[in-house]
Amino acid sequence: MADYKILPNSLEAEQALLGCILLDNEIQRDILADVQPEDFYSEAHKNIFESMQKIYMKSIPVDYVTLTSQLESEKKLENVGGIEYISFLTNNVPATANFQHYVDIVKDASVRRHLISTSQKIINNTFDSQDGEDAMRFAEKEIFNLSQKDMKTDLEAVGAPGGAMTNLLKQMSFLSENKGKLRGIETGYKEFDAITNGLQNSDLIILAARPGVGKTSFAMNIAVHAATTAAKKVAVFSLEMAREQLMARSLSSVSKVELAKILNGDLTPEEWKRAWTAERKLSSAGIFIDPTAGISPFEVRTKCQKLKLTEGLDLVVIDYLTLMNLNSASDKTRGYHAENRTQEVTQITKALKQMAKELNVPVILLAQLNRGPDLRDDHRPIMADLRESGSIEQDADIVLFLYNPAKYHAEKPEDEPGTVYLNIAKHRNGETGEIKLKWAGEYTTYLNPNEKIKVETTE
Repeated sequence: MADYKILPNSLEAEQALLGCILLDNEIQRDILADVQPEDFYSEAHKNIFESMQKIYMKSIPVDYVTLTSQLESEKKLENVGGIEYISFLTNNVPATANFQHYVDIVKDASVRRHLISTSQKIINNTFDSQDGEDAMRFAEKEIFNLSQKDMKTDLEAVGAPGGAMTNLLKQMSFLSENKGKLRGIETGYKEFDAITNGLQNSDLIILAARPGVGKTSFAMNIAVHAATTAAKKVAVFSLEMAREQLMARSLSSVSKVELAKILNGDLTPEEWKRAWTAERKLSSAGIFIDPTAGISPFEVRTKCQKLKLTEGLDLVVIDYLTLMNLNSASDKTRGYHAENRTQEVTQITKALKQMAKELNVPVILLAQLNRGPDLRDDHRPIMADLRESGSIEQDADIVLFLYNPAKYHAEKPEDEPGTVYLNIAKHRNGETGEIKLKWAGEYTTYLNPNEKIKVETTE
């Protein structure tokens, strides 16, 4: 005999909720704003609720008379149980004061039903699919869509206790009492921090350059500084380099031992001491690296949520956009056309901006520039050089370009050797501008102008 299971539901809670709407005008707007027709298991209750919504949208109170009249005009009254059932709903409410409890029960059952339905779709697709990666992409997309379904933020009065104005005044007071203190995460690059006030929570920051300019090194310099100097928790998603490669660069940067020596192990005794000192510093820092190739925004978000709950999270670095996929499968093996990839990048950047807001952390997303700078006499990057640039520029709060004139043999006589320009091309909440950095390539390190290489003394 088949074992049929009834989907999660509570007809009693649904009845009580509908009764609350009929009996108490004061709570109607709260319930109607929070609940949707599909949250009801009973088809009759869905129809009743839809009619209630229509009445409310006319700015008419929802009660026994208006509801029965609406249902009758829609020829639904008999289908939902007639006048007798509407009377039953008004006479069987334990207490309208408990309406939020009924809302919670109804919505919880609704979530579980949607999860069961989504799971069944995933199971059916997995049976029908000829490719495990395709099945995984489908599953991730369905779960991601379900997780987004109920995400919303209520409208809030700016002057409410704990609201936007209160938080702003607290922030102003803190900055007033701590002159020179950055509002965001310090990067270690003084001119940049002066313009941006540090990396701000919920910002999506695009860092773009042509290959070989050192955008990975610059991002890792920021990540290491935040973790070692400010004790921040940093998640790094490296889609191109292995963990060991990234840490070799970071070890070189912190120890000021040449990267080539670290890679071949040819260090002097003094350099070994510096390397071990740097290793202890990095090992105790809150840096977490994930080298998953072709990772999707959904996977990044899930892993970051888990890290925030278990260890804390202050900054996310993703290296880099071109290697990301919307649904965790390599687009290069799936035959995407250019226009499809543009649409995919649009969804990826939107998802990452949403993630930055949800997790309330800055997200640095590295991006590759097209060949535009190589073809122009000026060689300086512009917005149009971003691959699939429209969506990237739109979603980003800050867009940064690294430009190394030495790559084009275009150094200025007045600039020191190793000068690299960081152009703040877009800054949603502040100034734009160009600042100078100094590239110490042997240590994969960017320095402030006129900053000297500092070698930490060892024991």
